[in-house]
Amino acid sequence: MIRCCIFDLDGTLLNTLKALTYTTNLALAELGCRPVDEGHIKQFVGDGYKKQMERALRYAGDEKLEHLEEILPLYQELFAKHCLYQVAPYDGIPQLLACLKARGILIAVLSNKPHARTLENIETVFGKGYFDYIGGEQPGIPKKPDPAGVRLILNTLHVQPEECLYFGDTNTDMQTGLGAGLVTVGVTWGFRGREELEAFHPSYIISHPREIWERVLPDMQHAPLKRNR
Repeated sequence: MIRCCIFDLDGTLLNTLKALTYTTNLALAELGCRPVDEGHIKQFVGDGYKKQMERALRYAGDEKLEHLEEILPLYQELFAKHCLYQVAPYDGIPQLLACLKARGILIAVLSNKPHARTLENIETVFGKGYFDYIGGEQPGIPKKPDPAGVRLILNTLHVQPEECLYFGDTNTDMQTGLGAGLVTVGVTWGFRGREELEAFHPSYIISHPREIWERVLPDMQHAPLKRNR
């Protein structure tokens, strides 16, 4: 029986691509670096803002990362101002979450976005108290794909791994869910393609949130370990 669903944030619950691109380019411009297009930002995000800015700097020509120490606090300052820029839930996500809550299923967020910005995104879009757990990058908790964040959620919500589904749109998410021993679902509406997800053999790959209540949840009642559906 599924009692909890854990979601990645960027590219899974919320389309944050405009905010990430806008803020990254504001920071790069402050240092006189060329901008990054949205297509590359999709590839740069997912492993925390430090890796994101390393990749952005290299793309902009700073191969030795000479500006890294300067751009990290600058990005954080700018992102605090612009993290909600044109942010919106993906089609079908509000309906999915309402469906899960109506069934008494706990919902949680685990993101590599800084914790304060994770809270701001989720609580602004969905309201305070809507999610049962919200976790972003914070001291003392290793970033995804380390499974420590998932285990913290399970312990906090008193849920067993076999009672939980994990959803995400990147290779980092696939490694996170599978590494924590959860039935893992790849979503193709986010920042990466189906091929990247398939390489990790998640239990399911879906193209719209409706498939979760139409196919994944009913199927889990009979075959919780089906692979690569």
